Amino acid sequence: MQHSKEQIETIFTKLGGQFMSSMEALEIKLGGIKAFVFDWDGVFNNGVKNENKSSNFNEIDSMGTNMLRFSYYLRNGKLPHTAIISGEKNEMAFYFSEREHFDASYYKVADKTIALNHFCEANGIKASEVCYMFDDVLDISLAAVCGFRILVGRKSNPLFTSYLVQHNYVDYITSESSGGFAVREASEVLMGLNGNFNQCIDERKEFSAIYKTYLAQRQSKEVLIFSGIGGLITAGK
Repeated sequence: MQHSKEQIETIFTKLGGQFMSSMEALEIKLGGIKAFVFDWDGVFNNGVKNENKSSNFNEIDSMGTNMLRFSYYLRNGKLPHTAIISGEKNEMAFYFSEREHFDASYYKVADKTIALNHFCEANGIKASEVCYMFDDVLDISLAAVCGFRILVGRKSNPLFTSYLVQHNYVDYITSESSGGFAVREASEVLMGLNGNFNQCIDERKEFSAIYKTYLAQRQSKEVLIFSGIGGLITAGK
């Protein structure tokens, strides 16, 4: 049995998550989504750099993105488009994108709308058909135009969070903070709204025929890496 919208709202609100619109409105928004785009620093990690000037990710969030894509596949019969758009260069973001077979990974992008426009044009979609997960000021330009916006919640920036809410730039605020598995939380929220969370888990548990078909299609994707240095999108590292 699947979770009702009321159950989903109760479960995640009790955790500390905040829904900025009614569950019915969010379900409609999600129904028009064709792509999932993620910021990297502060979303998959806490933004702290290692000795190689990169920042890490965890397998819990990774599984979240995989199950989210499978949830979309079960609902729509095809893979969603996926990308990472980062203001910095992170080798681990490249590795993650390649391993998880995302469509694209953008780095050193000061004006993220340039990368989003490139991504949308390349895949024949609109910004309103993108679900964007983000955490900070550099992301506002995308939060203003994307169709479904998820903010990684942080107690340290209450005025920033208030700004986003006042301008209607956010649809859900995670209870988990940066580096605390916020991507997994957001993925489960979206899967719950899709109405097939239990089916996703059951199919993956059994490694069913439909999961194998999804996985084969996912694994056939090759990530494209783009730089945004100088305000121009160019291919390669």
